[in-house]
Amino acid sequence: MYIKSIIIDGFKSYAQRTEINGFDPLFNAITGLNGSGKSNILDSICFLLGISNLSQVRASNLQDLVYKNGQAGITKATVSITFDNSDKKQSPLGFETHDEITVSRQVIIGGRNKYLINGVNANNTRVQDLFCSVGLNVNNPHFLIMQGRITKVLNMKPMEILSLIEEAAGTSMYECKKLAAQKTIEKKEAKLKEIHMILEEEITPTLQKLKEERSSYLEFQKIIREIEHLTRLYVAHQFVCAEETKLRSAEGLKKMQDSIVGFKETLTQNEKKVKEISKEVSELEKIRDKEVGGVLQALEQAVANAHRMDAKVQSTLDSKKDSLKAEEKKWKTLEKSMEEDGNTLAAKEKEVKKISDELHSLEETSQKDDKVLVVAQQHFNAVSAGLSSNEDGEAATLAGQMMACKNDISKAETEAKQAQMKLKHAQQEYKSKQAEAKKLDNGYKKNQEAFEAVKKNRDKIEAEMQKLNYEDGKEEKILEQRRALSQTVNKLRESYESLVVKFPSLSFEYTDPEKNWDSDRVKGLIATLLSVKDISTATALEVVAGGRLYNVVVDTEVTGKKLLEKGELKRRYTIIPLNKISAKCLNEGVVKAAKNLVGADNVHTALSLVGYEQELKKAMEYVFGTVLVCDCLENAKKVTFDPRIMTKTVTIGGDTFDPQGTLSGGARLQSASVLVELQKVKDIQVELKTKQNELQKVDKELGSLKNIAERYRELKLQCELKSQEEELLLVKLQQSSYHRQQEELKSLQETIAECEETLNNTKEVQKKIEEKYAVLENKMKNADAEREKELKEAQKKLDVAKKKADMSIKKTKGKKQEMDALLLELEAMKNEQTGYEEQIEAVGAAIKSYKEQIENMAEEVANNKEAVKMAQDKLAKQKEAIKSQNKDIQIKNNSISDLVKEKNEAQLKIQELEHNITKHKCETADAAAKVTKMQKEYEWINSEKHLFGQTNTVYDFKTNSPKEAGQQLKELQEKKNKLGKNLNMRAMNMLSQAEERYNDLMKKKRIVTNDKSKILSTIEELDKKKNDALNVAWKQVNQDFGSIFSTLLPGSNAMLVPSEGKTIRDGVEFKVALGDAWKENLTELSGGQRSLVALSLILAMLLFKPAPIYILDEVDAALDLSHTQNIGQMLRTHFRHSQFIVVSLKDGMFSNANTLFKTKFVDGVSMVTRFAQTQHGSVISNHLPGQRDNAKTKDKKKRLHI
Repeated sequence: MYIKSIIIDGFKSYAQRTEINGFDPLFNAITGLNGSGKSNILDSICFLLGISNLSQVRASNLQDLVYKNGQAGITKATVSITFDNSDKKQSPLGFETHDEITVSRQVIIGGRNKYLINGVNANNTRVQDLFCSVGLNVNNPHFLIMQGRITKVLNMKPMEILSLIEEAAGTSMYECKKLAAQKTIEKKEAKLKEIHMILEEEITPTLQKLKEERSSYLEFQKIIREIEHLTRLYVAHQFVCAEETKLRSAEGLKKMQDSIVGFKETLTQNEKKVKEISKEVSELEKIRDKEVGGVLQALEQAVANAHRMDAKVQSTLDSKKDSLKAEEKKWKTLEKSMEEDGNTLAAKEKEVKKISDELHSLEETSQKDDKVLVVAQQHFNAVSAGLSSNEDGEAATLAGQMMACKNDISKAETEAKQAQMKLKHAQQEYKSKQAEAKKLDNGYKKNQEAFEAVKKNRDKIEAEMQKLNYEDGKEEKILEQRRALSQTVNKLRESYESLVVKFPSLSFEYTDPEKNWDSDRVKGLIATLLSVKDISTATALEVVAGGRLYNVVVDTEVTGKKLLEKGELKRRYTIIPLNKISAKCLNEGVVKAAKNLVGADNVHTALSLVGYEQELKKAMEYVFGTVLVCDCLENAKKVTFDPRIMTKTVTIGGDTFDPQGTLSGGARLQSASVLVELQKVKDIQVELKTKQNELQKVDKELGSLKNIAERYRELKLQCELKSQEEELLLVKLQQSSYHRQQEELKSLQETIAECEETLNNTKEVQKKIEEKYAVLENKMKNADAEREKELKEAQKKLDVAKKKADMSIKKTKGKKQEMDALLLELEAMKNEQTGYEEQIEAVGAAIKSYKEQIENMAEEVANNKEAVKMAQDKLAKQKEAIKSQNKDIQIKNNSISDLVKEKNEAQLKIQELEHNITKHKCETADAAAKVTKMQKEYEWINSEKHLFGQTNTVYDFKTNSPKEAGQQLKELQEKKNKLGKNLNMRAMNMLSQAEERYNDLMKKKRIVTNDKSKILSTIEELDKKKNDALNVAWKQVNQDFGSIFSTLLPGSNAMLVPSEGKTIRDGVEFKVALGDAWKENLTELSGGQRSLVALSLILAMLLFKPAPIYILDEVDAALDLSHTQNIGQMLRTHFRHSQFIVVSLKDGMFSNANTLFKTKFVDGVSMVTRFAQTQHGSVISNHLPGQRDNAKTKDKKKRLHI
């Protein structure tokens, strides 16, 4: 199948219907000047074949393919190609009965794209299938070799060259099958994973659970049987006991009634004695009260009044303190709110500024749009009034514009004449000056050479200075930096040492107990290993840790033992081995209860307030793990003695509350907190280390810069000397006569250039004005049509300007409204800020007032407490005096107490006996009721009660203990209830179903595994077939590649070989030999030789898998004429299996073609002429129909129309 003819209509540069007939079945060439439309013929073929990547045909969309994008009155592009289908072996599928196949494609601007096959509409897919069936897939073309393909082949990597061979060999089909198989494997893997997941997560746990439920069910049945047996034994014993109780209660009842009578007689006697003694005591008390009077009562009242006053003042003081705390909290809240609102206010001000700028920009745009609207309105009014607009947009008549054009032409001619005269004069002057300059040349040249030599030396020195990569003054800057760092390090070291001296107990020194001692085994003191998260809690943490703060942490007890024995410690230390220490932490429930009691922010575990490394966790838990820290005394008291917590608590101030009842507090030493100072030491130590590292880096940098700086200074001095010398020589050159002459020559050259430029510009201006004059003249001829057209354009511009102006006004108005809203918000926020400032001032005044009141009331509280103490002392003295008078009364009262005690004991015994009588009666009634109830409830009692207690029976109470039976029964009942809650009565059936499902899934798993192994074997077989096919293709292509290259470049050889140390599957690369010397790389070849290598590979591919048609677009662009001639001869003689259509600009290529088509560009339209090549190298010209020809009539007769 090959192309017989092409009809192009409206496609790219072919504006008119052009028939290109007489294509040769083998070798056709197309040539012509650049831009004449030769490549457009190839583009039309690709367009018809259905190319989807339009960049290949130099277009961005289908509209670009229409002549002048449809602006010249042509609105559609049509391409029709007639294929010869006489060779049925190469016939497309379904077209074996057709000797010719005509395919047409048409694209219409604003319309749709359509295909025709033999005059019948067809869709894109059918056309693609037609061409793909004969190897003409234009979207993956091996038959289409466009411009730049040679370069792409040369730049290909080994794997990309191998992909070309794979494409030619058709092994991509194997890749597709392999990918499909791999996808299937992935699905199988997913299925296996799903089955495994079901087995692991659902079936196996379910089976396990059901087996456990089956065991529980069997155990439940066993328990029920045991309960039934034990219940009978226990009930029988209860029945026997109830009958015995019934008989025994009657005898005990009579004894207890006799005892009650005796105790009542004793009670009567005691009451008489108590009355007598009470009378005597009353008389003694009257005597005592007369003597003592109301003194004691007055003292007690004084103590009560003092307590009341103290409580009142203390309550007022606490209230003031609470108020002070509330005000301080309020002050912090106000400050925070003010700061947040301040940030918001700043952001809002930025937003206002941004909106203001946008509004200003919109207003400017609106003004511009208004001006444009005014201009458009004026233009429209002028056009409506019959005036036209000139280039400046001003209204003017056509006649006036034509007169202006004539004036401009006259002006341009005058300027041209003036420039011509000036140019002539300057040229004459230039020649005379040039002759004079040659006489003065010798002395100037010597000075010039000296200047250039000095300049060259200076540049060389500057280049050497730049290579040093040194900045002037860099060493001095670094020295200054070093001095500053040294001072800082010394200050920090002094601060560190002064702080360390204050706390000698924080230093831990020891001697290595053995050789090669690992210092990491000794972690250090607890105090140095922790960091305080909040410095305000430092005092509380010190109290919590106590002496443990100075304990030493080591990794193991062995390390601790070695330190104590051989470490030469200077004082006693407690050592904490991390592997042995038993640490305790507070229960989360206790912590949660504490937080709920006083608030989450008011209580914390001591451990949570310190930072430490993870390996030290046990040591820190040992020290801080069992104590809570509260914010105040009241909360600490609540937490410590709460029944749910009962935990030791420490306040922020260091006061301690212990649940055992001990409290500790009071004024602490005025010295600074150890942990606070230690934190300062750590901060200074970190800063010192950082500065020391910086100092080391600076010293290192100074050392490396020393030699460079010295060399730089030397070079700088040399450079300065050379610069001075250069300046002197330059002054000498500039003051020479030759230099002045050269300056004048340069000025004349510039004048000549300006005149020439003026001449060119005036010519261009004159040409443009003449063109404009022609257009105006044409408009005068078609004044009405032009006026109508201009009126429409003016109306259109006016509408656009109005729309744009309205839009700008609308946007400006909206932005202004937004601006107003933001300004209101900004004003409100500023008012809020002012309000916050006033509130903060008021709260500050209140805090100051509360502090003064608290100071005053503290003194009053102290005075009240002193008054209470004095009143209590007076009351105690008075009570001591009264105590002696009460001894006689006490003796009498003791006698009364003894009698009352006896009376109470007798009453208790009577009550006890009465209770026992009631109890006996109840027990008798209960026993009788129980017997009756048991006989009704358990019907088997009546039939088996004669066996109760009998030996060798089920009811043998000696062999089977009823008490143990009762306990066992209780335990079994609990066990039964527990099992009954979670008992699955359907466990037996569900277990069998789950086992069936498990077996089914295991069967599916085996099937999927077998399928996977079969697919893997299929992939292995596909890989083997692919490798075999690839090896065959590589050998054939390699052979043809070498043969074609040696033909195109005699005496040379080329081959495709795998990369060194790799196989063909890893890619192939070019190896080229010129003569007997094999080149290592293609870069050793010339550009033409490299192009021949790529072209040889492409032709070898064409030989291996021939297509019916091949299209080559200027593949010989980089080759000389001899190589081009060789390629043309090779295509003519060796490639007789396909039709070649070649675009070339070189005679050596198209002179070998059987048919030659020449293109030319006439009046904006491409034209084609066919030349049939003869055996003697002559050509017969054939003018193709459907084209215009402006040549003479005698030339028309010589051309043959086909």
